[in-house]
Amino acid sequence: MRMKTSDSRYCKCMYFVSNALARKIEKLANDAWKKVNLSPSHAYMLLIILEEPGIQPGKLAEEMQLQPSTITRLIEKIEGKKLAVRTYEGKITNVYPTPKAKQLLPQMKECVKNFHQSYSSVL
Repeated sequence: MRMKTSDSRYCKCMYFVSNALARKIEKLANDAWKKVNLSPSHAYMLLIILEEPGIQPGKLAEEMQLQPSTITRLIEKIEGKKLAVRTYEGKITNVYPTPKAKQLLPQMKECVKNFHQSYSSVL
């Protein structure tokens, strides 16, 4: 039997409680995004790219609060799934969704909805 977080000796420790919550939310997010075969990070990045075709990686890093090197790896992964393409204009890189990504959008919106419903029950 699993102990509830509120029964732990560290239940009033912000470090412990925030990490316990993060683990629960991570599991819910992974479960929600399995339907479209994307990790939560890839999915949310793709949602931004769909909303802002031609977005630059620096803006994605800012928006997602991730390091540029992490953004590059995420872009490479969704490019590998044929969901985004990068174009280059001199030193400027732009990221665009593919038609395959656009077709996936309704399912992605459903994943977002399901995720929000699932974590509402945790909070």
